Amino acid sequence: MNKKLIRTASAMLAVFCIVSLFCGGMTARADEKVTINVYNWGQYISDGTDGYIDVNKAFTEATGIEVNYLTYDTNETMYTKLKTGGSSYDVIIPSDYMIARLISEDMLAPLNFDNIPNYKYIDEAYKNTEYDPENIYSVPYTWGSVGVIYNTKFVDEADTGSWDLLWNEKYSGKILMFDNPRDAFGIAELLLGYDLNTESEDELRAAAAKLTEQHHLVQSYVMDQIFNQMEHEEAWIAPYYAGDFLLMNAENENLAFYYPTEGFNVFIDAMCIPATSDNKEAAEAYINFLCDPAICGENLSYLGYSVPSTEAREYLDEDVGISEVAYPSDETLARSQSFLNLSAETTKLMDSLWLGVKTSGGSNSPIYIIGIAVVAVLAIVIFIYRNNKLKKRREHYGSK
Repeated sequence: MNKKLIRTASAMLAVFCIVSLFCGGMTARADEKVTINVYNWGQYISDGTDGYIDVNKAFTEATGIEVNYLTYDTNETMYTKLKTGGSSYDVIIPSDYMIARLISEDMLAPLNFDNIPNYKYIDEAYKNTEYDPENIYSVPYTWGSVGVIYNTKFVDEADTGSWDLLWNEKYSGKILMFDNPRDAFGIAELLLGYDLNTESEDELRAAAAKLTEQHHLVQSYVMDQIFNQMEHEEAWIAPYYAGDFLLMNAENENLAFYYPTEGFNVFIDAMCIPATSDNKEAAEAYINFLCDPAICGENLSYLGYSVPSTEAREYLDEDVGISEVAYPSDETLARSQSFLNLSAETTKLMDSLWLGVKTSGGSNSPIYIIGIAVVAVLAIVIFIYRNNKLKKRREHYGSK
């Protein structure tokens, strides 16, 4: 039996076992259709591709609960959607610092862990975290880290190793950059020797200036678009998440990855239930399903991200389980930092500075504005000239 068949058979067995478990627990009655709205990052769940489990389909088969699955590309997009209302979600999967913000603003519901017995499989290292110290609002989904992806066909190895590759003039127009302020500022802060969680206005402005220096080199600011642009070699260099690199590398073997010498961000993404959820018990059943070691291992073998459960690691594909990208050494991890929730004032300042960075050299730049003004003046002059000329012609013919 080949590896794919073994993996598929293992996943089917796990689903069968879970069906048996849920028959005595949370299942939807035939006359009572339940649908949960799951809001997750793009490219962040196994969907049946390449012989891996279709997680949402398997959950429905196990419980009868339907899944309406929607995606976002940044924590900030998810936060705005939640904050402004108009949409109801039952499960969301934010990153650590965003979870802390949501807790502080009373936007999450406390979990009933009686409905999440598989929480016992989560390793202690991922509990009692700074963002949820009493383990009330979240259950870890994955953990991961950020580094630099580059194409070995076009990028000189001598230029790699530091975040400064993203500022290298040699690769102008072939560099991608994060399209969210926290990750982008984090890179600039590390390059400048600052703490990832600095709240110093001077340091934030210096980071913004550094990002502005990079603007003319950037092909585009991206999130999920990075997959196509790097796999198809439209771009050669990008900062991104280690787990996603493994997916891209499977499509293009010329892609490589490194953790910059200045340090990098390490994060936990966790499953939470918004305070506005209409189906809390069903949402807890979904969280419990994803914590099952066999499901978690199968899911994260597809994703390439790191598992927060030792038992689940036993179900990983061998190449994922031994990957130094997904599981960096203790020596490498010693250079990492986690994002913390920043004050409202600092977040507002960062958002404002980020807008300035992205519009530098663009539609709000002085040169662009001057150019528009010159065109407008010329248009007015031409209009006045033609109008006066037409008026004189009418006067000339009118006098005859």
